[in-house]
Amino acid sequence: MKILGIETSCDETSVAVLEVKNNKIKILSNIVSSQVKIHAPFGGIVPGLAAREHEKNLAPVFKKALKEAELKMEEIDLISVTIGPGLEIALWKGINLAKSVAQEFKKSLIAANHLEGHIYSNFLNSNKIKFPALNLIVSGGHTQLVLMTGHGEFKIIGETQDDAAGEAFDKVARMIKLGYPGGPAISKIAEKGDSKKFNLPRPMLNQKNYNFSFSGLKTAVLYLLKDLGEISKKTKADISASFQQAVIDVLVQKTIKAAKEYRVKSILLSGGVSANKLLRKTLQKEAKKLKLFYSQPNLQYTGDNAAMMAMVGYYKFKYKKYEMPNSEDLIVDANLSVKNW
Repeated sequence: MKILGIETSCDETSVAVLEVKNNKIKILSNIVSSQVKIHAPFGGIVPGLAAREHEKNLAPVFKKALKEAELKMEEIDLISVTIGPGLEIALWKGINLAKSVAQEFKKSLIAANHLEGHIYSNFLNSNKIKFPALNLIVSGGHTQLVLMTGHGEFKIIGETQDDAAGEAFDKVARMIKLGYPGGPAISKIAEKGDSKKFNLPRPMLNQKNYNFSFSGLKTAVLYLLKDLGEISKKTKADISASFQQAVIDVLVQKTIKAAKEYRVKSILLSGGVSANKLLRKTLQKEAKKLKLFYSQPNLQYTGDNAAMMAMVGYYKFKYKKYEMPNSEDLIVDANLSVKNW
């Protein structure tokens, strides 16, 4: 089976082709056109600008994905497109392409959830994941702990009550003038810093639930900067390291606590922030202590990409848990949540 994935939920235009043969997954192409440099001067995503870039890039990215896969549309069996969550104006660009192609070539069309795409990014590199599995999704827009008892069987057991972890990284990076996107910038400079230099709060760490909050940590950094006044490059590194460690402590400790309570067999990490070296290393180490199967996406699949969306489409189709919409009925759900198929 060959699946075409389309992803335009935010600022990456992506089209991918997967082939699944004898239960083995092969990524034939995964083309991603990033808009990071375009949005960087604004310190964040500008929705109208994102939509304009999707409009400009989608056709060439689509053609390149098919060319790299050495396939024609007639050879594709299934189309899987992101319908949410994300920027509505951006999501429509991908959906409109998917509808057009599905109608022209008479292909089955599957509506895919972007967050479930992040979960399934782990299935791109492993089919050994055992259920129940606990998924830590950490990105610019979301921070969630999702219990997965089978394919298409999800339960959100914890999520951020304010800022997502990635959003907090962006805001703190802006405070200390490190640029955008904040996650990679903080991670890089933090390598030269002392994570114990500043005692920053670990919000909600000792609460009995599995929810997160990062606005208080962000505010603590703001007050620290006011107290310090002008700061050196070394102090920037120390603040970055201390902030990063506080975020990771909360993410990892809550995940491990939930893994024990729910007696999971696997821990999965995903989302844009899953590219963070220290987070990957720390969570993997803690999962190993519990002798649990651990998976994290290859670095090229941590950010938004169409390969993971094609993976969602494949599993929805495989397990027949999903009623396919008519292409004309497919619409955006910008606030879509993880839910059972």
